[in-house]
Amino acid sequence: MAESGTCSCESASEYTDELRELADKNLSLENSEARSKVFKALSDPIRLRILGLLSSREMCVCEVMVALDLTQPTASHHLRILENVALVKDRKEGKWVFYSIAKPDFFEGIRKLEIF
Repeated sequence: MAESGTCSCESASEYTDELRELADKNLSLENSEARSKVFKALSDPIRLRILGLLSSREMCVCEVMVALDLTQPTASHHLRILENVALVKDRKEGKWVFYSIAKPDFFEGIRKLEIF
C-alpha cells in the first residue's frame, strides 16, 4: 500500500497496524458480534411483530399467541430469542410470565427508522 501511494505511512506494516487499531477503537470484534446477534434477532418478521405488540403494553405469552396466531412453543421461542439479546424482559406473576420492551429508548430509535 505504501508503494502504491494509497497511504501516508512509510511501510505497509505500519499502515496495517494503524488500520487494525482504528477498527478496534471504533467497534471491537466482541462488540460487533454482540450487535450482530441483535440484528439477527430483529431479522425475523414475527419477532418484529412481537416487538410492535409489546410497544403498546406488557403482554403474557397467551396474548402474543392469540394476537399473532402462534402456537405456545413458537411464541415462547421468539420471545426467548428477543430476551436473550435483551430486547425484551420478563416478569413472573404466579404461573404467568409477562413480557415488555427492555430498552424503550432503543426501541424508539428503531421506530424512528420507520421499521414499524
